[in-house]
Amino acid sequence: MTRSPPASPEPVGRPPGAGPAVGPDADETLDVRGLMCPLPVLKARKALKRLAPGATLTVLATDPAAVIDFKHFCETTPFELEGWEEDAGTYAFRIRVPG
Repeated sequence: MTRSPPASPEPVGRPPGAGPAVGPDADETLDVRGLMCPLPVLKARKALKRLAPGATLTVLATDPAAVIDFKHFCETTPFELEGWEEDAGTYAFRIRVPG
């Protein structure tokens, strides 16, 4: 099943002075570029379970539906979507493990 990306995806808001939504200081990076829904979220869930409380995971994806998928994933689990960015067709999501 393919889904269209949102008409105009808006990056997750950040508090003033919080720095970039996605940066090089993540505890782990997961590259799922080229994979389609639902694989990016499934692989991210597996990676997040390995991380310590408070750790962050940056996920690199190319599936435009990942914007919707990761937002929904973080709304329905304890994981927090700290932000996301898009650059030249690659989406970078920063997710924090609760705790």
